[in-house]
Amino acid sequence: MRFGGSACGIERAEIGLAGEAYAPHRHDTYALGMTLSGVQAFRYRGSSRTSLSGNVFVLHPDELHDGHPGTETGLVYSALYVAPHRIAEALGGRMPFVPDPVSADPRLAAAMRLAMTDFDTPISEMQATEIDTSLADALAALAGPDTSAARSVDIQAIERVVSLIDAAPTEDFSIETLERLSGLERWTLYRQFRGVHGVSPYRYVKMRRLDRVRALIRSGLGLAEAALEAGFSDQSHLTRQFKDTYGFAPGRWRRMLTAD
Repeated sequence: MRFGGSACGIERAEIGLAGEAYAPHRHDTYALGMTLSGVQAFRYRGSSRTSLSGNVFVLHPDELHDGHPGTETGLVYSALYVAPHRIAEALGGRMPFVPDPVSADPRLAAAMRLAMTDFDTPISEMQATEIDTSLADALAALAGPDTSAARSVDIQAIERVVSLIDAAPTEDFSIETLERLSGLERWTLYRQFRGVHGVSPYRYVKMRRLDRVRALIRSGLGLAEAALEAGFSDQSHLTRQFKDTYGFAPGRWRRMLTAD
């Protein structure tokens, strides 16, 4: 596993897999990948899928999936994780759902190649905008016309909650605190938050804590220390949450980062 340059809400990686599989897990982002070699096999929305070399797969935020090489030779793929709000903002508030997770569409492939350009350098604001636009347009085209009823979303209220969580992800904020801050009652808050960010506020807090854990592990901190520093009760709690989100334990993730 090798991570490239990133930006706020955009993460890139190159991943090789052989043997062991990802356990079922969920992301809080759009997770896209281009299969570079081998066969990529996974279960998604109750069906078995395969992605061949040159195909692009699209996994919607908060959808359960797993993954493993489809042959004994393993596989290599490039991965792109994009925060849902970036896509929604590029499409005027729409979060497109692509029904078929594996695609050979040339627009989507071109958007993926564009996103992987200058892989090892940080993503500039101009490049991030180009990635957002090309990817959003490709996803919207594959999703088809938006037939959902228009819903009013208080973006400023939702972003006040996001800013609070981002500033202190280890804090256990009460739902009453979030209601007062946003000015929305809790059910409206949860629905609107999920509509913009793809996950509930509860899941969003967990993901920001896991972001902190990954940064601490990459800096060399031990798993137990990283767990406590990021707001988890202990290493076992971290391991359960990490595997539920990424499909493998944090110890394995650390070994993948340091593998030759």
